[in-house]
This record gives sequence, structure tokens and C-alpha cells, in this order.
Amino acid sequence: MLLMFLIGCGGDGKKQEKAQNTTRVVTTYTALPKTVKSPADNPSTPEKEALGKLLFYDPILSGNKDVACATCHHPDNGYAEFLDISIGPNASGLGTRRKFNASNDIPFVKRNAPTIINSAYNGMDAFGNYEPSEATMFWDDRVKSLEKQALEPIKAFEEMRGHGIAEDSILQTVVDRVKDIPEYQKLFAEAFGEPNAVTVENLGKAIAAFERSLVTNNSRFDQYMRGDQEAILISEKEGFELFKSVGCVNCHNGPMFSDYKMHVLGTPENEKLAQPDAGFKDTFAFRTPTLRNLRFTPPYMHNGSLTTLKKVLEFYEDIANGKQRNEHVAVQKYDPFVRELNLSVKEMSQIISFLNTLNDTNFDKTLPESVPSGLSVGGNIQ
Repeated sequence: MLLMFLIGCGGDGKKQEKAQNTTRVVTTYTALPKTVKSPADNPSTPEKEALGKLLFYDPILSGNKDVACATCHHPDNGYAEFLDISIGPNASGLGTRRKFNASNDIPFVKRNAPTIINSAYNGMDAFGNYEPSEATMFWDDRVKSLEKQALEPIKAFEEMRGHGIAEDSILQTVVDRVKDIPEYQKLFAEAFGEPNAVTVENLGKAIAAFERSLVTNNSRFDQYMRGDQEAILISEKEGFELFKSVGCVNCHNGPMFSDYKMHVLGTPENEKLAQPDAGFKDTFAFRTPTLRNLRFTPPYMHNGSLTTLKKVLEFYEDIANGKQRNEHVAVQKYDPFVRELNLSVKEMSQIISFLNTLNDTNFDKTLPESVPSGLSVGGNIQ
């Protein structure tokens, strides 16, 4: 359980008064674990991970066989994409080059695609404890566990399903397609050790096993936390102290730099969307994202409306000072932690410098040469 205390952060005038009345979370920062836990009913094995990787890149999982999981979560883009909000079916290209086809009535995906890297640790608390079967997923926490998360995009009209197949039948349709491919029949049997192993449940389990293999737990910050004092620079250490003292720690805490809770921020709306995104239970709250590997995840926030880390910090300064950036979210609705931030322009560059210590490029960047369906690896991304 997190403890709270009151702290004064120096400065003068209004800023000093605000700091003296600010609640701070006392937390522990440690390196990420070197091992990953799996749910009891889905232990990871090399066979399961290899199968999951093929499924992750195979567009046979989409309604019109044109979108794969990797379409929006590609290793070239750090298993995220450099788009504000994603473009799913009836489109081509990868990342910033992706465009809808000329004749199209499918909407944008309404939220930014977060990186899958380190999603194995989702839900980890400040002391490194987590339960993979109950791990929070998506910006609105609508499902728990990677096993369940893996199936949701397949069902979503604007993500992978597209036209032609109903939401309540798409998963069975996809499984029937996979069953018709002898190579998949063989790989599922080997991965799960049973006949007739091609099922909706096992589809989710295989993809989840692959996703759990995508971890970066040796960033410069992790090395520093394990005792290498030279792993990060003095200026980055100063940025870390600022990160804690100005209040970022209140929501971005623990080894994953996330409390995995819902917070109302009043983020600007994305103009590409016809309707405002009301988030978790129509409260305009969204889950705190991890701060690891931010170099792979711009633009930022749940709808990609802020293009750089500097703009993110400027946004926080605005709302901490009572400025309204979203007409649908009144200042009075802002999360108390947000209103208590004590951030100034001169501190932003040092905090950004610290955040760069959380990047780690050592992850699996290899693509399958082919997928069992014979379709284009990664979907229509050329």
C-alpha cells in the first residue's frame, strides 16, 4: 500500500505555497525483474511463443485478411507506431505511411497504439508485485490479462474485423480458418500438447506467450538501480530527483513507472475523431501509461494529441495551473494529483533527459520470413 505525506519543494510565492500543500506518494523504484511471470493456466514455452509470433504477424486473424497484430505493433516502430491514432482495415502502409484506401468508410481507431514491449509486467505495483492473470489492459482497463487482450482487436470493427463478419462470430471464423491450415494444426498440437488444440482460448494464449517474451529489462536506469552508478549521467540523476519532487511520482511510480490507475487529465481531443472519447466509464479518465521506451511511442497520450515530450510536460504545467485544454472536462474534474503538480519550464529538459534513461533497444526485431496462411507478413504494410 502506498503511503502519503506532505512536502515543501522550495521556491517562492504561489509556487512555494502550492508545494507546501502538496500530497506526495512515497514509492520504491527498482529495476525491472529479469524474469517474467505467466498465468498458471498458460505457462510460456518456446513452442508456444514461436506459434504466437506467427499468429501475431498473420493477417488471417483479421476479417478481410489485410491486418495483423503487427500492422499497428511493428518492431520497426518499437512494437507501437508513430501515428496519433491507428488505421486498421481497408488501408496500406506502415506507421506514418499508412493511409486508408481511396474508397473507405471505416473510421480511425480512436486511441493511440501503445507499445507491447514490457506489457508482460502490466499491473506491477510499486514493489514489483503483479498477477499476470489480472493484469490491466488498454487505456480504459476494459479487460484483464494479455490472453484476453489479444482477442479484443480481432473483434473490433475499426481495428481488425472490418466489414462482412459480425462481432459475435469473428473469433470462431478466424479459428475455423486457422484449423484449415495443416501447419497451424501441427504447431498448435505441439505448443499445447493436445489434439484439436486450435481454439479461441488457445489462440489468445499463444499470442500472449509471444507478447510476454517482448521485454526490455536492462535499460540504463535498470543498470543504475542494480548498482552501476555510472550507467546514468549526473544531469540524468538530477532529472530523476526533479521527476520525484515536482509530483510526477504520484502516478508514474514503481518499476514500470505507472500506478495502473485511472486519472482525469483533460487531454485535448484528437480532431480526427467525430465524437469526444469519454474514456473509462464515461468519466474522461484514462489509465496511467508506462514511461519506459518513450522514444518508440510518440505521439503521446491516449489519443496521440501531444507530439513531443516537451509538449506533454507543457500540457501538465497548463492543467496544474488551472488551464482547461479540453472543453468537455472542467478544471474541477481534474485528478487532484494533476492539480498539485509543481512543474516549471526550466525543469522540463532535465526531466526529459532522465526519461531517456528508460529506453532500451534490446528487443526482438526479427520478422518471420512467411506465415502459415501464405498471406503478407504483417498485413498490407507495403
